[in-house]
Amino acid sequence: MKVMKFGGTSVGSPERMKHVASLITESGEPTFVVLSAMSGTTNSLVEISDYLYKKNPEGALEIIRQLEEKYNKHVDELYSTDEMKNTTREFLKGEFDYLRSFTKDIFTSFEEKSIVAQGEVMSTNMVVNYLKETGIKATLLSALDFMRTDKNAEPDPQYIKEKLAAIMEKNQGYQIYITQGFICRNAYGEIDNLQRGGSDYTASLIGAAIPADEIQIWTDIDGMHNNDPRVVDKTEAVHQLNFEEAAELAYFGAKILHPTCVQPAKYAGIPVRLKNTMDPKAPGTIIDNVIVRGKIKAVAAKDNITAIKIKSSRMLLATGFLRKVFEIFESYQTPIDMIATSEVGVSMSIDNDTHLDEIVDELKKYGTVTVDTDMCIICVAGDLDWSNVGFETLVTGALKEIPVRMISYGGSNYNISFLIRESDKKRALQSLSDALFNK
Repeated sequence: MKVMKFGGTSVGSPERMKHVASLITESGEPTFVVLSAMSGTTNSLVEISDYLYKKNPEGALEIIRQLEEKYNKHVDELYSTDEMKNTTREFLKGEFDYLRSFTKDIFTSFEEKSIVAQGEVMSTNMVVNYLKETGIKATLLSALDFMRTDKNAEPDPQYIKEKLAAIMEKNQGYQIYITQGFICRNAYGEIDNLQRGGSDYTASLIGAAIPADEIQIWTDIDGMHNNDPRVVDKTEAVHQLNFEEAAELAYFGAKILHPTCVQPAKYAGIPVRLKNTMDPKAPGTIIDNVIVRGKIKAVAAKDNITAIKIKSSRMLLATGFLRKVFEIFESYQTPIDMIATSEVGVSMSIDNDTHLDEIVDELKKYGTVTVDTDMCIICVAGDLDWSNVGFETLVTGALKEIPVRMISYGGSNYNISFLIRESDKKRALQSLSDALFNK
């Protein structure tokens, strides 16, 4: 069995839903499908929650009315029989009445998570009803019955595997199994969400739990490209990536994938394939545990980076200096992207400047602090083991005209990163493409 995940744009209209239905039934084999909310729905649900936080029920009711009108219009376009139109309208009426019920009570983050979860609930019910209308043996499995996080807000894989196995045992013989992405319950049984990676994370967790033969992530582009197609000319989809290479690219800017969401698939040894809903015949990108030696695969860029340098002659031979520095960042829950050290200083980059002023203020206890904003990290991913003589020279040579603030190399066998000014990003990415891929 394979797992197929479709994002919001893939189910963003009745026409798109019909297209997804044709894709998931094409093989005729049992398939497990993970769906996001229809595009735009989650934003509307967040807006409803925002009005309720501000104690403005009239504003919330108006957004609910607009959203209900939109969905009822979709019903007329999606279904061909009056029976299924009436069934789906009755379901949607219950959903929107449920949303309206929140305008009468105290509103907290718990209620917000319940509201936001309804986008996936609505999209999955609509697609299952369409499949049933077309004669496909399909069933809906609620993610809230098996997808759970632990007390650290991390997925509980053993619980997921046991619950899902029991549910699948009770629901044998279906061609299509559909569930919601993103939503789950927390360790206390409350409705919550997976946050990082969202629906992709759901698909990876389900794939590892079944276990699946392959996990397919369907989006609106044909795989992970060897550079940013929004910035650089002549990019193309990478045919194959190792899980480590894909994680590096995702962390450093490749928006098609969240860096943590494929970890369950990686540990279970299940390949993940990135496919294009608009061009299903395109091969896309396969991500697996295979390492292709001696090849640079792709380049990605991460914007809105801030560089912080602490210079202090007192740090020379000072035991515990770096620990004290790192503890400051930890206390403000601010991850560090890159780090470079010398005898008298240390430079770090961060992508979250929410607590920048407080961090800088505390770092001044240990030395002179300088801050560079509007920076960008360029990541080059591939087989960058130090034994590959000349690879780092090839990469650095492509950036010979670009001022480089920091370089990170050797922390991973799959990446070399450069911190540059954001204003130099386009020039740097194009130069790397020309040197690495367009020869």
